[in-house]
Amino acid sequence: MAVEAGADAVGFVFYEKSPRCVTVETAREIVGKLPESVEKVGVFVGSTREVVSVACNRAGLTLAQTYVDARIPASRLDDEFLENLPCRTIIALRASQFIQGESDDPDVITGFHVQNKFRDRIAAMLLDSGTTDRPGGTGQRFDWRNAALVKDSLDRIGLSLIVAGGLTSDNVTEAIEILRPWGVDVASGVEARPGKKDPEKVRAFVRAVREMDRKSV
Repeated sequence: MAVEAGADAVGFVFYEKSPRCVTVETAREIVGKLPESVEKVGVFVGSTREVVSVACNRAGLTLAQTYVDARIPASRLDDEFLENLPCRTIIALRASQFIQGESDDPDVITGFHVQNKFRDRIAAMLLDSGTTDRPGGTGQRFDWRNAALVKDSLDRIGLSLIVAGGLTSDNVTEAIEILRPWGVDVASGVEARPGKKDPEKVRAFVRAVREMDRKSV
C-alpha cells in the first residue's frame, strides 16, 4: 500500500519496545514482494554492528537506520561500525541532542568524527523528536526553525538531512519549506492506531510531499 501510494522507502522496525516491531523473518517476507527500486530500511536502536549486519543480510535490507541510544555515547557509531556494515547507514538522533559544537573542525557534530573515507557510508542524518525512553515514534514535532542551523551544518560537510517526528499530511509542507530536507520520515502521522497504518493518511502524506517536489522543480 505504501509503495502504491508512491513511497520511496519502507521501514522495518526491529526495536522490541516499539508497537511497530517486526521479526527479521517477517521483514524478509515483505522485502521479497517489494520493487527493487524501493529502499528497504531496517530501524535499530543501540544495536551492535553484528545485530544490524545479520538483520540486513537475512532480510535483504538496503539501508540501516540506527538510532543512537541516549545511554550509549554517540561515538559508538564509529568508523569501524560504518565500515563493516553490509549497507549504508542513516544515523538517527534526537533533535534536542543534535547540537553543533563550537569546534572549527567541520567533521565534528554531536560527538561524531567521521573520516572522509567513510563519509559515503552515511546515507543521511535523521532528526527525530524522541526522548531518552523513546528514541522515535513519539508523534511529536520539534522546532524546525531552530533545526535550520543543523541543516546548514550538514550542507557544509556534504551530509543529507531526513526529518522525522510528528509529521502529518497537514504539516509536512511546512517542514519541507523550512528545512528543505533530502527526505521525510513518517510513522504515527499516518496511522489509525500505533502499529496500524491508515491507507488514506498514507496517500494524503505522499501527495503533500509530491506537491512540494513539483513546486521545487
